[in-house]
Amino acid sequence: MAVTDAQNPLLGETTCGSLLQKLQEIWDEVGESDEQRDKMLLQLEQDCLDVYKRKVEQAAKSRAQLLQALSDAKLELSTLLSALGEKSFVGIPEKTSGTIKEQLAAIAPALEQLWKQKEERVEEFSDVQSQIQKICGEIAGNLNFNDQTGTPAVDEADLSLKKLDEYHAQLQELQKEKSERLHKVLDFVSTVHDLCAVLGMDFFSTVTEVHPSLNDTTSVQSKSISNDTLSRLAKTVLALKEDKKQRLHKLQELATQLIDLWNLMDTPIEERRLFDHVTCNISASVDEVTVPGALALDLIEQAEVEVERLDQLKASRMKEIAFKRQAELEEIFAHAHIEIDPEAAREKIMALIDSGNVEPTELLTDMDNQIANAKEEALSRRDILDKVEKWMSACEEESWLDDYNRDENRYNASRGAHLNLKRAEKARILVNKIPALVDTLVAKTRAWEEDRGISFTYDGVPLLAMLDEYAMLRHEREDEKRRMRDQKKYNEQQNTEQEAIFGSRPSPARPVGTKKVVGPRANGGANGTPSRRLSLNAHQNGARSAVKDGKRDNTRPVAPVNYVAISKDDAASHVSGTDPVPASP
Repeated sequence: MAVTDAQNPLLGETTCGSLLQKLQEIWDEVGESDEQRDKMLLQLEQDCLDVYKRKVEQAAKSRAQLLQALSDAKLELSTLLSALGEKSFVGIPEKTSGTIKEQLAAIAPALEQLWKQKEERVEEFSDVQSQIQKICGEIAGNLNFNDQTGTPAVDEADLSLKKLDEYHAQLQELQKEKSERLHKVLDFVSTVHDLCAVLGMDFFSTVTEVHPSLNDTTSVQSKSISNDTLSRLAKTVLALKEDKKQRLHKLQELATQLIDLWNLMDTPIEERRLFDHVTCNISASVDEVTVPGALALDLIEQAEVEVERLDQLKASRMKEIAFKRQAELEEIFAHAHIEIDPEAAREKIMALIDSGNVEPTELLTDMDNQIANAKEEALSRRDILDKVEKWMSACEEESWLDDYNRDENRYNASRGAHLNLKRAEKARILVNKIPALVDTLVAKTRAWEEDRGISFTYDGVPLLAMLDEYAMLRHEREDEKRRMRDQKKYNEQQNTEQEAIFGSRPSPARPVGTKKVVGPRANGGANGTPSRRLSLNAHQNGARSAVKDGKRDNTRPVAPVNYVAISKDDAASHVSGTDPVPASP
């Protein structure tokens, strides 16, 4: 084999040719055979081939790795775009021409940017999911939910903006729900605070029994908003409201008892003012009571002690209180002109109290019922009594007018004569109304008696009997007046005849110089005018004897009402429904 490629002097480097030439020189010096030389040269060629093969294999392996890297980069690029929800990316080259390394170099910046965007997106997802997880834990009732579960896992396969918006929408709904729940919790806590203040209870211990986070030292955002907390707060508020309602009812009952006892025993204003904080809410509704401590237990106990003290004091003053009620009852009957026996009633009250068979409260309640019935009875009699008063006033004026008409000196110019003249004019008008007034009284009295089934009495005398007597006496008085007029006419006629025969002479009718002073008459008179009380007592004049006899003959006993001995003398009416009452002349 010829030796070529000798050392190139221009390059100044050792080459294969120069080395081969050097080897030829050595072989020449050594005297190697051609066979040996060929064998060694073949070996050299084989070694060169092996080196080339190794280099080619290495180059092929490197190319395959670059192709795999390019494929992985493209796949990763596609995966990132899909995960981020992007259809394209600005940094990705449109053409894939060029060497493998050029293609890798072109994709690398886009991959780096997408990786950075992915990390930012994962952080956003993690933050939103952490907030969602925290709020869900608060609603579930576990304030330390995140500490137990750790950071939520983010699904990196879907990091699109659409998915992120869904998480944001979910977070907003949860934040809204949290805000509403927190508002409810704070409202409940405020209500509990107000109720505890009114009831005099410890707010801190009450609210921390519901949940420890509800005390004032905990921040607003750290308060429990779970369903359990809301439910327990609602139950606590209902329980406190019910307690408030019951306490107010109890306090109002005590206040009512206090006022009744005070009124019963005439307690002075100074002593009553000590319990103004109790009585001020006697008519208040539950929502109107907002003063702190207004329904505290110690205040209610204080009122209970005072009521008990007054009850004991009332028991010791029972007779005085009962007689006070009896006096009130007697006053009502007196104004209503109902005759009773007060002495018998008082004796019966004394006997009941001394015997101890009747509870003081029952006795007073019974007397209160009697007073109420008496007031009702008096109210039913008021219309008739008003007309009786008018009738008696008219009868008094009628009596005065009779006396005035009998006075022959009534027109003399004496002192006060003009006043009597004016009164006489008014009295005549009033007297003319008496018959209609009596008719009305009779009709109303009969209607009252038919409705109640008892006789209407005035100071123990049946009113219809009084009206009947008045009608009889008035009729008799009219007959008497008629006889007197006839007698006067007869006397005047006789005097005229005697004067014609014997001459005139003084009239013996009335001594000259006598004068009668006309004025208001005492109640009652011989002419049948009814007295102001119309009670037919012994001190009245004899003109009432007819009614007395009628009362004795026609009375029927009426059972006394409870502890008041009432003797109602019911007499049958002498006024017939068909007999008219005679009118005044």
